[in-house]
Amino acid sequence: MNDIRRTILWVIFGFSMVLLWDQWQIFNGNKATFFPSPAPVASSPAPASSPTPTASVPTGAPTSSAVPTPVLLPGAVVVAPGAVPASTPSATKQRLVVSTDVLSLTFDTEGGSLIGSAFPRLKDVDGKTDGFVLLDESAARVYVAQSGLIAGAGGGSFPTHKTLMTALPGERQLKDGQDSLEVKFESAEVGGVKLIKTYTLKRGAYDMAVRHDIVNTGTAPVSPQLYMQLVRDGNKLPGESAFYSTFTGPALYTEAKKYQKVEFSDIEKNKVEVEKHASNGYVAMVQHYFASAWILPDGLQRDIFLRKVDTNLYAVGMITPLEAIAPGTTKSSTATLFVGPQEEKQLEAIAPGLELVKDYGWLTILAKPLYWLLDKLHGFLQNWGWSIVALVLLLKAAFYWLNAKAYASMAKMKAVNPKIMEMRERLKDKPQEMQQAMMKMYKDEKVNPMGGCFPIMIQIPVFIALYWVLLSSVEMRNAPWILWIKDLSSPDPYYILPLVMAATTMLQTALNPTPPDPLQAKLMWYMPLIFSVMFFFFPAGLVLYWITNNILSIAQQWVINTRMGVPPQFNLPKFK
Repeated sequence: MNDIRRTILWVIFGFSMVLLWDQWQIFNGNKATFFPSPAPVASSPAPASSPTPTASVPTGAPTSSAVPTPVLLPGAVVVAPGAVPASTPSATKQRLVVSTDVLSLTFDTEGGSLIGSAFPRLKDVDGKTDGFVLLDESAARVYVAQSGLIAGAGGGSFPTHKTLMTALPGERQLKDGQDSLEVKFESAEVGGVKLIKTYTLKRGAYDMAVRHDIVNTGTAPVSPQLYMQLVRDGNKLPGESAFYSTFTGPALYTEAKKYQKVEFSDIEKNKVEVEKHASNGYVAMVQHYFASAWILPDGLQRDIFLRKVDTNLYAVGMITPLEAIAPGTTKSSTATLFVGPQEEKQLEAIAPGLELVKDYGWLTILAKPLYWLLDKLHGFLQNWGWSIVALVLLLKAAFYWLNAKAYASMAKMKAVNPKIMEMRERLKDKPQEMQQAMMKMYKDEKVNPMGGCFPIMIQIPVFIALYWVLLSSVEMRNAPWILWIKDLSSPDPYYILPLVMAATTMLQTALNPTPPDPLQAKLMWYMPLIFSVMFFFFPAGLVLYWITNNILSIAQQWVINTRMGVPPQFNLPKFK
């Protein structure tokens, strides 16, 4: 029987090598990775000569196929991209900018769609200019929120997101003392129906109420369906890191199936398997730190669809039927449109499950309380960098006795390590006898080879969860720590933190017992070096968390070794 502790280290290091290879494959654009990340489809952006998205109008409820195919209901009319129905008003196509204290929105009178959003309080990708842009409709990028009407059981042709509308007079900027602002768009009659779309923006909020008033101006009842969709291209995000991946793409939530993410590549391959009929939840487009979502009230039936609408252009949306509208009457339906950063507390207040767009993966059960504690620490310290340090300090205190047991076991192993090395050299040609002698030595010295592994392995999920909290929290974006660290979500511009991280990692390795096997000994030095190189490209907040953990671990290991009469020694590598 081999040294179990060393075997476990081999497994851990081997798995780490797999992860490194996987990230290297992603870095080189190779899709054949061990753990495929939700990578956007690599296609060319929309042509410069035609920046308007060519998303087709939904024409019915999704079918049971993987990617919903529109069903032509009786009397339904498909509006061709760019086409204008004959009864469209003479209003001209124009863009309208509306601003609040936290939002700057651009609307298009074609459909009254939201085609641009910027956040004055958040810096752009470069970290220098204000006004991060999320929604956009330009030659290089398409990401918009649309809504309109399609035919129901009774057929007909109604105002869609391709119908020109008139922007009604009103305020375009939220003034001091105002708590809300309304923006209205009105269509002319199309198929005996007029659509009035009202956006209600609120101070300090990234969500807005969107009321659709459907006016039957004809002489017969009509039964249209209301659709809402988010359309975006599959291009990679500007400044996306090659050394860690985050999800970009559609997502949806229902009470029955909870949070579900869909890769653009699955839509492309017609391999989407999600819940398509529900009476609650939302549809969303998610990217690192930001999201957009259409939310309907609970209890309202809706069909969910995800589909490819053009080359490198994808849509996620909902279609909800409306009750029959008698001539001369109006039917209203109100939805919520969210466009903003993934601030967990705000998302929780908007709709059930919306906070899940800030995706912690399978460690959500651990990550959420860690974020709560981090947020509480920030409320006291008012600095996210020091809050990270304080959180790691609290975690190390909580796991103190587990770590003490692990380091005590390592100290015992270190004390008997010279005897083991001598025995392995003396009995290297007699493996069976060597193994028996080694097990006897472990028993006589009361050393458990696995004693240093289990306490540490128990803590691994907690620290991985903390990793995802720091990687996913938009609060780290543009948040300073001290001196030269102006943005905890970006790499250290002078590489000081990664160098400190490398030094502490090597020191911690030097304090551990040297494996008897020369190959294992080399591996124990190579892996920290490789990971240290990777951390040069990681966000400063993540590196700070790792440095703090390393320093506290070294201090505790030093104290325990001293108490046990095992003087700290640095086992430097001896490579031949």
